[in-house]
Amino acid sequence: MSDSLQSTDEQAEQPPETPLDTARYQLDKAASLIEVDENIIERLSHPTSVHEVTVPLKRDDGTVDVFSGYRAQHDSVRGPYKGGLRYHPHVDREEVIGLSMWMTWKCAVVDLPFGGAKGGINVDPKALSDGEIERLTRRFTNELRNVIGPQTDIPAPDMGTNAQTMAWIMDTYSIQEAETAPAVVTGKPIAVGGSEGRQEAPGRSVAIISRELLEYYDRPLSETTVAVQGFGSVGANAARLLEEWGATVVAVSDVNGAAYDLTGLDTSGIPSHDQEPEAVTEYAEDTISNAALLELDVDLLVPAALGNVITEGNADDIRADFVVEGANGPTTFTADSILTDRGIHVVPDILANAGGVTVSYFEWVQDINHRTWSLDRVNEELEAVMIDAWDAVRREVENRGVTWREAAYIVGVSRIAAAHESRGLWP
Repeated sequence: MSDSLQSTDEQAEQPPETPLDTARYQLDKAASLIEVDENIIERLSHPTSVHEVTVPLKRDDGTVDVFSGYRAQHDSVRGPYKGGLRYHPHVDREEVIGLSMWMTWKCAVVDLPFGGAKGGINVDPKALSDGEIERLTRRFTNELRNVIGPQTDIPAPDMGTNAQTMAWIMDTYSIQEAETAPAVVTGKPIAVGGSEGRQEAPGRSVAIISRELLEYYDRPLSETTVAVQGFGSVGANAARLLEEWGATVVAVSDVNGAAYDLTGLDTSGIPSHDQEPEAVTEYAEDTISNAALLELDVDLLVPAALGNVITEGNADDIRADFVVEGANGPTTFTADSILTDRGIHVVPDILANAGGVTVSYFEWVQDINHRTWSLDRVNEELEAVMIDAWDAVRREVENRGVTWREAAYIVGVSRIAAAHESRGLWP
């Protein structure tokens, strides 16, 4: 009976796994490791605002469907709200709030003058024509017109959206404001104010952080095997750069499965999702499942597809020595604890994939100043920002004896708390 009661108690103590509860749990965890005013933590536990709108869409056949759209604005103490817009059937109010909190921490970790936001529409974009997506995007922009802007809230691409989506938002907003406003969004096509290197940036930052992590533990890239789940803009660019730097990439995957070669894949010969959607397995001699990829005996695992793919159910089967998170929230809390107990080093998404928001910041700066940067300058500036962020997190790991995830949150929350302390609460 006592064993049964103990099991029930342990289950009750397990941290929740939704994005919002996870974000709050991570905030509380960081707060327990640093000296910070509990009133500031209470403020950071809640979003500043959540905008929920209905988005009617006239379909190609003349019928009208109505979708739910959201924009959560978490915190702007360090600068305008910043975060992606996603089109996905799982988008809801709780998800965007949680993701907006993660964006706040992410911007602070890389020390950008932005706060966190997130939004999207509860829709399956694969079920819509290009024309329907454009009409949906323009109507959604109209509904958000009063809450976004170059100095207030700057959206960017996310799951199910892309540079073209951002161009439609920029165009709609500009028409409504009667002026061209490229800085209202980032991740745009270069022709309308986008930045060189923006699409590749999240994957490049994953590769940079992976390189620094391996060097820290005296693991030469030339002797490192890598598996990457997800071959979109993050996974493909990370895999190709790591291979270029000397690592052996043995597996990459998309939704249909993974290409696998123990001697190493030619990642440049496999099209990314942007180049040819869902085609990874068509270019593979040997294939395995996505689940099997996660459990490969490799040095480095990069989950760069969806959230919550490393869970309590498979954490004991992860055999990589290092995990660098390319996707947002790929590791549940329970799984993270298991990996930590097993001695597996996990670098969190808020550091590893922060290259996307970093180059978004560069794009915003270029748009505000009406100046363009070369690709070389973008990559040099990104490298500098990521190394500074890595060094700040590394110091916390060394000085406090905490995990990489805990250290990243300590850095981010400390910077946000300091800003709130300086600005105070009005009135």
